[in-house]
Amino acid sequence: MKKSRIALASLAAFSLLATACGGDDDGDDSVSGDTTTDDTSGDTSGDTAAPGDTTAGTTGDTVDVVQGEDITIAVITHGDDGIFWSVAQKGAEQAGADLGITVQYQGANNDAPTQAQMIDAAVGQGVAGLVVSLADPSALQDSVLAAVDAGIPVITINSGSDVYQEFGAITHVGQDEFIAGQGAGTRLAEAGGTNLLCVMQEQANVGLEARCDGAEDTFGGSITRITTSGDADPTTSQQEIAAALDADDTIDAIFATGPVGAVLARNAVADAGREVTIGSVDLSTDLLDAIEAGEIAFTIDQQQYLQGYLPVVMLYLNITNANTTGGGLPVYTGPGFVDDSNVAEVKDLVAAGTR
Repeated sequence: MKKSRIALASLAAFSLLATACGGDDDGDDSVSGDTTTDDTSGDTSGDTAAPGDTTAGTTGDTVDVVQGEDITIAVITHGDDGIFWSVAQKGAEQAGADLGITVQYQGANNDAPTQAQMIDAAVGQGVAGLVVSLADPSALQDSVLAAVDAGIPVITINSGSDVYQEFGAITHVGQDEFIAGQGAGTRLAEAGGTNLLCVMQEQANVGLEARCDGAEDTFGGSITRITTSGDADPTTSQQEIAAALDADDTIDAIFATGPVGAVLARNAVADAGREVTIGSVDLSTDLLDAIEAGEIAFTIDQQQYLQGYLPVVMLYLNITNANTTGGGLPVYTGPGFVDDSNVAEVKDLVAAGTR
């Protein structure tokens, strides 16, 4: 039977991490633009096992993977198929292709009860590992704990860095949202802001609230928070941002907790003829174009491709080699910042679908 050494598979998997996270964390790091998901993409040894070759055995001082038993990892997020989560999905599916295992990705479109049902179904299916975002922890707690009780290793991503240990997860992959918000508050204050509007695009998302909390911590001036109708209703959302600007003519800084909201804020500011410094979180082509044009000052890059890719690799190594990651702490993929100094390079990577 063919054998594929986990050591080699892991080296191939983590080569993307080395490329993506090497050097500083200014958002200027690169990831391979190759996002194909065919089953041969993980062949790095010249003697690669077929997909599903994941039964662990030992040879000498390494662990081998032998044909015969498939590993299925479920990745279940609160996300939609928009500009952020589609890239995270690519990362997860590419990791599965590189390792020759099955990755089942589902997004709940910001519906916590639906996400809980998806988790319950994955547990009932008997998946080998579970990746889950915790935008609404209280709604998902019972389902995630049931997975842990069933012996399924869990890693949380994106939202939930403050509660993942309570849920029995191995680690959390993402950014600390409060720290990210602190960075935004500092930058907006340095730009001369004194009255900040923090624009959130989802109700009951603890991660977005933490971003605004962090910004308030370092901004130093006054802050107003609004939650718009969301990215799915951009017309109404832009009107809501415009109404907040009309209600307070002293607002001179906006922190949008998502890229769509930042572009809508740019539009509302332009329509009002105001001078307002705008910062954002995450990436989109429109947002990066606005940074390049000097209309938006910066955005925070949490590298969502890595949030999809890394936990699949970590769970694979946990399942096949009893490895754990993080040492009880989260594994951070951000925050990095994209501004006029590095926006051109990041735009190329966004076009490739990996940022």
